Amino acid sequence: VRVLEAAGHRVIRQNHVGDWGTQFGMLLAYLNERFDCTELTTEGAIIDACQDADGNPLENAPPSTLENDHESAAANMEQNFICGLHAVLAALQKHPQDVEEVWVSDERHDKRITTIHQTARDYHVKIHKSPRAALDRMADGVRHQGVVARLRATPVRKEQDLESFLSHLPALPLLLVLDCVQDPHNLGACLRSAAAAGVHAAIVPREHTAPLGAIARRAASGAAESLPVYQVVNLARSLRALKEAGIWLVGASQDADAVVFQADLRRPLALVLGGEGKGLRRLTQAECDMLVRIPMAGSVESLNVSVAAGICLFEVVRQRLG
Repeated sequence: VRVLEAAGHRVIRQNHVGDWGTQFGMLLAYLNERFDCTELTTEGAIIDACQDADGNPLENAPPSTLENDHESAAANMEQNFICGLHAVLAALQKHPQDVEEVWVSDERHDKRITTIHQTARDYHVKIHKSPRAALDRMADGVRHQGVVARLRATPVRKEQDLESFLSHLPALPLLLVLDCVQDPHNLGACLRSAAAAGVHAAIVPREHTAPLGAIARRAASGAAESLPVYQVVNLARSLRALKEAGIWLVGASQDADAVVFQADLRRPLALVLGGEGKGLRRLTQAECDMLVRIPMAGSVESLNVSVAAGICLFEVVRQRLG
C-alpha cells in the first residue's frame, strides 16, 4: 500500500480479500513496470497472497497479525523518511551518503528548492519532481514544505557505542539526557536546542521515547543529522557510566532547592530532563549529582521540556563563555 501510494495510486484501505487482491495486482503491475518482475505477475501469486495456509480468505485473518504488519510498516516509514526544507538540506549537506532519494513538489520553483536540487546533484543523489498529493501521502501527515527524502537504514547508536564515545570525550563535554520524552515534536525541539548550544551527544532510553523519525527530524531542523543520539536499554546504568567517566549529572526538577542560574555548571556536564507531565523518573533522579530548577513567576507551574532544555543548556553556555 505504501509503495502504491508513493507512486501516486489511490488505495482503498479496507481489509477485504477483493480490495487487497486488486491492490496487490496493482502493486505487481507497478513493480513489473519499474523492475521487470514478470515472473511475479500471475493470478496464482495474487490468490496465494490473499489466502492463508489452508486456502481461506485473509479477510478473517487474526487482527493481531494485521495490526502488527501495519505497525511495522508505519514504524519503517517513520524512521526512513524525512520531510521539510531544513531537515532534507541538512541531511544532504552533512550526511549525503545516507540519503537515497529526494522528491520535490513540481509546483515549487523558488530559490530554496533550487538549493535542494543543486545540493542533491552535487552529491549524486537521485531527485524527482512529484505532485503535491504524492508528497502528502509519502509524508503521512507531516508538514513537508514540498520536500521529502528517503534515508538509508542506519544502525542505531547503542550502549556499546556510548562506551566508545565516553572513552574519547572532549576536554569539557556537554551532554543532554532525555528521560522518556514521548512527543516527537518535543524530542526534535530538544535536539535543535542541544545542537545550537554545542552539545556533544544526546542519550535517550530505548523504551518510552519518541522515535527519531520524520516528525522529530523536521522539528530538529537539521540537528538530528549532526548530533549523535544514543539509545540505551538501561538509562540508570548509562548514567552511572557517565559518572565513572567524570561527568557531573545535573537533573532539572521543579522540586529542587537550587536555581539553575546559581549552580556552577562550568565542568564536564550532562543535563538530565524528564518527559512530559511526570518529569524525571525516581531512579533517574537518584543518579543525579545535583538537582536544579527554573524559577517560575505567576500561575504557571512548569515549562515545556524543550523550552526548559533550551534555558538550562544556554545557561551552561553563558557560564562557560563568562
